Amino acid sequence: MDFLTLLEEKKNLEETLNNLINGSIEIREKSNKKYIYLHKREDGLSTTKFIGEYSKDLHNLILENNIKAKELRKKLKLITKDLKSQGYVDKELSDEVALNIDFARSHMADTIYKQAVLEGIATTYADTETIIEGGKVNNMTAEDVLKVVNLKHAWEFVLNKNVLLSPTNFALLSEINKLILEGFYYNAGKVRSTPVRIGGTDWKPELPFESVIKEELDKLLNKKLSIVDKAIELILFVMKKQIFIDGNKRTAIIFANHLLIKNGKGLIVIPNEQVEKFKSLLISYYEGKDVKKIKEFLKNSCYIKL
Repeated sequence: MDFLTLLEEKKNLEETLNNLINGSIEIREKSNKKYIYLHKREDGLSTTKFIGEYSKDLHNLILENNIKAKELRKKLKLITKDLKSQGYVDKELSDEVALNIDFARSHMADTIYKQAVLEGIATTYADTETIIEGGKVNNMTAEDVLKVVNLKHAWEFVLNKNVLLSPTNFALLSEINKLILEGFYYNAGKVRSTPVRIGGTDWKPELPFESVIKEELDKLLNKKLSIVDKAIELILFVMKKQIFIDGNKRTAIIFANHLLIKNGKGLIVIPNEQVEKFKSLLISYYEGKDVKKIKEFLKNSCYIKL
């Protein structure tokens, strides 16, 4: 099982275990009635929790859950062992990173709306916020709604603790694109094998090869640059290479923000009022012009420092 699949499985198992009513059962009697309490150890501390009035069904459910919990912990132990063999170290996030996560979560609707505008998705801020909160909108196509939902899933993915503790690498990049294109392409997350055209220019990106992309990405990530400058390089690299069949701009921005957030360095988002300027600079960049200008633009107009 690959690294990111293991992380996702670990997350799902932990959520299932946390939601499972289980523990050592104690039945207390009061005023001729019986009540169920559960004893557990959480983070090294003993806890006691009131569950409800005693019933045979509730009692049996907890007994069944205790068996399930034991199986889940066994699976988690194996996954943790497998992750460690692949270099993953489970540790606490720094206060700086935790603050960055909170900032990104509190601005998620705004960030996703700005990404939607950049991609030409027909939505408003209010509709974007409604979709993110799980509500329904009536003035958007099902396709545009799904694009916004996919952006939400991709952001939730990179803001997960386990994912933030994982490397910013090709496997992560592919997983982000897979989430962004879910429901649109069968080969989402895979390196494209067909030519693409870029609107507004005669320049055409070459067909990417996974081995070459991985090598170039590793070189970029190992450059002696500041985290912010490296994030900007990642955005431009992914956009120009057009690695995937679609969603490269959305993928590039979320991918670069993974690097920023895991280092507590803020966010990069293209402001609505700067979209046309960015697109113009991006075309010039594709054509090998104004390389310095677009980097300065991303740093001075799109970077949000905590």
